Amino acid sequence: MLSTKQRLKLESICNRITKAVEVELDEMIWVSKLAKANGSAGEMLRKARRTVATPNMQPGNFDDFLNQMDIGFVDPCNHRNNLQGVDDITQFFSQDKPDDWRQRD
Repeated sequence: MLSTKQRLKLESICNRITKAVEVELDEMIWVSKLAKANGSAGEMLRKARRTVATPNMQPGNFDDFLNQMDIGFVDPCNHRNNLQGVDDITQFFSQDKPDDWRQRD
């Protein structure tokens, strides 16, 4: 569980990432470590990165839906186009779970 101080710092960093404002290296290291240890923090960081990686995202469109559901890849290089069949769709919606995926937040 995040403390109030951690959550506020995380929100500040994620807001700067979303607005494409410079973030200090030590802050990025801190938020990356926190994201690995805490699922909620990881979700916030992935959503911020998706938002900045998809500048044409509009409320209510498919990209916004994927971002709100925390589905898919953050890096646009890994995005899939032209899904063909059930196997492609299943693979698209599956996420690799880290070794500690059973950890509670």
